[in-house]
Amino acid sequence: MTSSYAQDGLKDRAAVVTGGTRGIGRAVAERLAAAGARVCVTARDAQDVRRTAAELDGIGVSGSVADPGHPREVVEAVMSAFGRIDVVVNNAATNQPYGPLMEADPDAWAAAFAVNVEAPLRLVQGAWRAWMREHGGAVVNVCTEGAGHVGPNVGAYGTSKAALLHLTRQLAGELAPKVRVNAVSPGLVRTEMARFVWEPGEERLAAGLPLGRIGEPDDIARAVVWLASDAADWITGADLLVDGGTRVRTAYSGPEYAVHDRLRSYAPPRS
Repeated sequence: MTSSYAQDGLKDRAAVVTGGTRGIGRAVAERLAAAGARVCVTARDAQDVRRTAAELDGIGVSGSVADPGHPREVVEAVMSAFGRIDVVVNNAATNQPYGPLMEADPDAWAAAFAVNVEAPLRLVQGAWRAWMREHGGAVVNVCTEGAGHVGPNVGAYGTSKAALLHLTRQLAGELAPKVRVNAVSPGLVRTEMARFVWEPGEERLAAGLPLGRIGEPDDIARAVVWLASDAADWITGADLLVDGGTRVRTAYSGPEYAVHDRLRSYAPPRS
């Protein structure tokens, strides 16, 4: 991988990527490292964290982002290892509880917001107090194209991600001009979390998109790293839609609702 973003000021900056051991988070961490940034990855699986950190010549902190103490641990580790924290990428997420909202368990609903909304805020608060308040920085929150519309069985996920999108704009206003805060909203991407959507009928899903394919993690990573770099230094409070044209697929009437059909028919495994 080439250091294509090095000229945009990421070299030697310190970055945190939550959910950074697989999928979109892993792709973002790889892109940041290739640009010369020093990277900290977080995830729940300690073995995955250690392996990924070693492969990227960075550091890792294992644990659940929903744990109120986890963001503090992450910030302390980054400041100890790198002496600064310039970039925060809030990528970790949960798509549970899955199903109609009238059947949603209140504890599971609260857990979704703990991971998708509260955890990003806690991490930004920690980075702000430790470094960004005095030195500036960039935050990128990974949201979803689905936050802009209603879909079957994903009400908790979509609502929490819509809250994250508003949090992005609120923080952009509050932390300016020192810190830029933006969002990237992916469409359907080939990740493990979305496997139940894309794997059973990828050709049909791809045919319903103007660009003719579902997304890859690196499609999102390139957008995230660009927003984190100095190339985007006059952008804050933005939501960059990276969806293969999902929002403009009205001419594709046949497979237009293929994703919704899959969401209706999916039966998640019992935990």
